[in-house]
Amino acid sequence: MIYLKNNTNERTENWKDEEIYILTDFDRTLTLGSSLTSWSILSKSDKVPKNYVEERNAFYEHYRPIEIDETLDYDTKNKLMKEWWTNHINLFVKYKISEEVINTSARDLRVMSFRSGAKEFLTNMKNRKIPVIIISAGIGNFIKQFLIDNEVFYDNIFIVSNFIKFENGYAVGVEDNITHSLNKNEVSMPENVKAYLEGRNNIILLGDGLSDIRMASEEKRQEALKIGFLEENVTENMDIFRESFDVVATDNTGFNELNEHLKVLKR
Repeated sequence: MIYLKNNTNERTENWKDEEIYILTDFDRTLTLGSSLTSWSILSKSDKVPKNYVEERNAFYEHYRPIEIDETLDYDTKNKLMKEWWTNHINLFVKYKISEEVINTSARDLRVMSFRSGAKEFLTNMKNRKIPVIIISAGIGNFIKQFLIDNEVFYDNIFIVSNFIKFENGYAVGVEDNITHSLNKNEVSMPENVKAYLEGRNNIILLGDGLSDIRMASEEKRQEALKIGFLEENVTENMDIFRESFDVVATDNTGFNELNEHLKVLKR
């Protein structure tokens, strides 16, 4: 099901490709709502200790309901999400997760699935020379390898995420600062990406949570075309999603369906 605010197509009909860029989440946005996330990949591997999986699952059961509870205030939720991400990254260090295991797991295409039409969407953006910035609270190593293996890691795509850092072949943390689901507004865009976006002021933003709207800077947030994929707690969150996003898609809506409703996507 797709819900559009009035005048959504009218206000974007004059947007030119050279003025547009994409800001998108990855897990449950470019991938199916029912797909495993990039954080879940290692839990399905037989190369990691059982205790890692048990501790990781315990964190998930505790923190995931908090993450999808859109009634919690930002400051409380932000603090807890940072706590969750930090705890999980510390498990990589505690259980000496190796670079070899990360790389092998990243190539298991069975664990994540693109949302229908997502590959074609990325190819269309490449053909139209529209930059795609993936700002993900997931694991960048897995996201990059997944795009490579699906032959859609184009030169117009940039990934800002948690890339696991290794020393002597074992995880020691993440490169740069932790990106979690609530602090995407604090993520620093690399200078080469900023330069690539110069002169582009029209944003198509895609995400699966209210916090993803923060990927756009505050001064550009209102005018951005905001597309929200709502897959969990649908009844509870529908009103606030429809208030916050220009387009709300449920039931694992594919990009081909979005194309039928949004003219700016299917040119």
